[in-house]
This record gives sequence, C-alpha cells and structure tokens, in this order.
Amino acid sequence: MKKILLCIVSILVVVFCSNAEETKAPDFALKNPDGKVIKLSDFRGKVVVLNFWGTWCPPCRQELPDFVRVYNNYRNKGMEILGIAVNSKESEVKAMIAEYKITYPVCMGDPKVESLYGGIRAVPTTIIIDRKGNIVSRKIGIIREKEFEEMLKQLL
Repeated sequence: MKKILLCIVSILVVVFCSNAEETKAPDFALKNPDGKVIKLSDFRGKVVVLNFWGTWCPPCRQELPDFVRVYNNYRNKGMEILGIAVNSKESEVKAMIAEYKITYPVCMGDPKVESLYGGIRAVPTTIIIDRKGNIVSRKIGIIREKEFEEMLKQLL
C-alpha cells in the first residue's frame, strides 16, 4: 500500500511540475500601429490580458466597449490589457482605436506570436496571465464585463 501511495505521489509531482512550466506565457515583441515596439515582458508583475481580435470581427466589436470599461476600472490595480489585432490593416486598427476610445495598448498581430499561444483559430480569443507570468485562462468568444471582472478579482 505504501509503495502504491508513493508511486501515485511521485506521478502527481511530475505532472504538476511539468504543467507549471507549460503554462508560462512566452515573451514576444509586437509593434503598435504607430511602429512602437511593445513586449509582454514590459508588463511583468501585472495581470495581463491578451485579447486577440480583428477589425473585421463583429463579436470583437461587441466586446470592445466592455474591455475599455474594465481597463479603465482596473488598470490602476495591477492589470493590463494588450489588444492584438489579427489579420487587420493598420489604418483600420487606428480607426477602431479612435472609434471605441481604446486607451490600452494595441499591437499588430503576428503569426509567430499566435503560434506561441497555441494558434489563434478564432477571434476573439482572450488569454489571461497572472502576476507570475503563468497562463491561467484561455477563452474563445466574447467576454462580457461582469464575467471579465469575476475572472480578474481572483487574480488582483
């Protein structure tokens, strides 16, 4: 019985240790529509919300006002949103930033970065990274304000 228990504990330790490494958010550098380079590592120590979206995506447009409100309410509490525009033209991204009054950083997407995060097969896709740099949540589809706030309250 002790040998079986020891074996189970050993397996669990290996599984949990290997999963901890797999959940680390890979660093990247992307340019915003004005050409400024923004790196994930710039936000070390904060809860970071990566929101992959497209200018051509109606559900993305639906959730943008909620993201702006959540950002304005939580940015001073250790949270940062980084919008990543996928398959979108810079001019259209700039227009949406102005139209929706987006104040959080927005970058132009890159297939390499999308691949680093498991491949972005649909937008919106939102990935939440905790203060230690671990991916703690991944959601495909719209996140509304109340759901978003509940996810953040657990991390801030």
